[in-house]
Amino acid sequence: MGDILLEIKNLHAKVGEKEILKGVDLTIRKGEIHAVMGPNGAGKSTLSSVLTGKPLYEVTEGEVTFLGKDLLAMSPEERSWAGLFMSFQYPIEIPGVSITNFMKTAINAKRESQGLEPMKGAEFLKLLREKMAFVKMKPEFAKREVNVGFSGGEKKRNEIFQMAMLDPTLSILDETDSGLDVDALKIVAEGVNSLHTPEKSAIIITHYQKLLEYVVPDVVHVLKNGRIVATGGREIIDTIETVGFDSF
Repeated sequence: MGDILLEIKNLHAKVGEKEILKGVDLTIRKGEIHAVMGPNGAGKSTLSSVLTGKPLYEVTEGEVTFLGKDLLAMSPEERSWAGLFMSFQYPIEIPGVSITNFMKTAINAKRESQGLEPMKGAEFLKLLREKMAFVKMKPEFAKREVNVGFSGGEKKRNEIFQMAMLDPTLSILDETDSGLDVDALKIVAEGVNSLHTPEKSAIIITHYQKLLEYVVPDVVHVLKNGRIVATGGREIIDTIETVGFDSF
């Protein structure tokens, strides 16, 4: 498939003195959906944290390029402005900040980084209504505080809404399916599938197979003990379903 979007070469990372990633290699091209699967403690969430620039994680070796640029040299904000988006396992609540104000700030920060004027009020509200309808989110949610009092499914719908508003080039879903019922899983899957284009890619990090019944990945990787130990297609998911991660 097309051009390389993200390239990870020999990535090593640690938290404190503990090495967690021990030489990860991964290439994602435009338009591809990749699933990264593995047992608990394999390094899956560390990988997503390193990609988005969480400060606790120290990269000790290797390189990551995103659209040809050195991703590791960018601040978390710069990564977001460049087109990276991460959906969390446990989305945080932001009391006192409405969804409308939160999204307006995020969109205008991204526009400013691109040298664009802030989005006009009417244009922003039109986009807001359009994307809320797109993810089947009730209009009154626009006035609510970010994730405050939301159910698990509502938090996921809100994240997919944010993804739709920001229109990222690469979306990382970090165990976003953890603890979700089937209806909430479908919300996530519908969002990923409908936002997917030949120019945009996604990484789905999970140790469940359920979400991958609704979002069909182009490539599946098994991450175990800090390394990718297998790469292939749907057959890897079938193997995991039958015998677990022990066979890798």
